[in-house]
Amino acid sequence: MRTRAVLLATVASVSVLGIGWQLGTQSIEASQSLTASGNTASTAGTGSTAATDAAAQAAEAAAATAATAQAAEAAAVAAASSDTAAAAQAAADAQAAAVVAADAQVAADAAAAAASSTAGQDGTFTGSVVGTRFGNVQVSVTIASGAITDVTALQLTADDRKSVQISARAAPILRSEVIAAQSANVQNVSGATYTTDAYLQSLQSALDAAGF
Repeated sequence: MRTRAVLLATVASVSVLGIGWQLGTQSIEASQSLTASGNTASTAGTGSTAATDAAAQAAEAAAATAATAQAAEAAAVAAASSDTAAAAQAAADAQAAAVVAADAQVAADAAAAAASSTAGQDGTFTGSVVGTRFGNVQVSVTIASGAITDVTALQLTADDRKSVQISARAAPILRSEVIAAQSANVQNVSGATYTTDAYLQSLQSALDAAGF
């Protein structure tokens, strides 16, 4: 009976240590994703939910890692002792801790993935060319640290002088509103419906390309 308990404790100890090491790695990755997501949230106002989830899951994973280490240590001590009951109990505790650690690992992975997905990509992204009855419209968007920092009009309606005037008036207004809203969900510029619609369509395609 003692031999069986000792073997159980030893096997559980080795198993828990292995899971603890793996979970520790996942905790570090979750924390790194949290840092990146937190920076994004503070700059752009996005990703805060994912950052909160990542923080909670990383903390949970770290706690589970500590629990597995303690259980493994108890199992090893009990295995080396002559206390058969203590060895059996340590083995059971270690196995239970391993289950908790595995569940925490899954949760930490999911939280890290969610935090990472909100960050998007940095760089300048060019939107599609959108045709209107007054000419083509195309814009590019610049994203830095997860925030829209600039929108550049590459093409604007220019079929006649009036179209040029309308576009020249609407483009800076749209740029300011997009940067303030951090999205393509802004109101039409009065008297520039065609330009606005095409501008925002092109912008949205650029944001989609950036994963924003």
